[in-house]
Amino acid sequence: MKIVLLGYMSSGKSSVGKELAKHLQIQFVDLDHYIETKLQMNISEIFQQKGEIFFRKIENECLKEVLDNSEHENLVLALGGGTPCYYNNMELINQQENTTSFYLKQNIQTLLERLWEEKESRPLISHYQDLFGLEEFIRKHLFERQFFYLQAKHIVEVSNLNMTQIIETINLKMNNK
Repeated sequence: MKIVLLGYMSSGKSSVGKELAKHLQIQFVDLDHYIETKLQMNISEIFQQKGEIFFRKIENECLKEVLDNSEHENLVLALGGGTPCYYNNMELINQQENTTSFYLKQNIQTLLERLWEEKESRPLISHYQDLFGLEEFIRKHLFERQFFYLQAKHIVEVSNLNMTQIIETINLKMNNK
């Protein structure tokens, strides 16, 4: 069983993924961390030194590696926020046997608060100097990415749920395929 978590930056994919994997007693893989380990560079450095096009190509290759690797037969995989939007990544995910995708849908206000705190480590938003500009970017970006996010097999509205409730909701949806 492979569980793929997708959603916008800072929607909780990694945090939920770690807890869900612990709960299910299976492996957790964070795709961004996987890429960083493979290239021995952090995501910000990859964007700065090699550019977004290079990053998206490597991201697609690493996604294929993780999904096709027999060592990763049972895992929870947290994607980067943009992963579903490039190449044929959503098609790749949704065509995998024994793979279920979940879109962790977070409200804009929570995303704005979280991303404002983390913006220095996020290459796409590090240049924003005010909340208004960042909020406008998030709204526009989320609108553009929504098409891909909504291709997930399940949508979990996480805005008003705590970690336990999110895990329970995912478990419930998995059991009611």
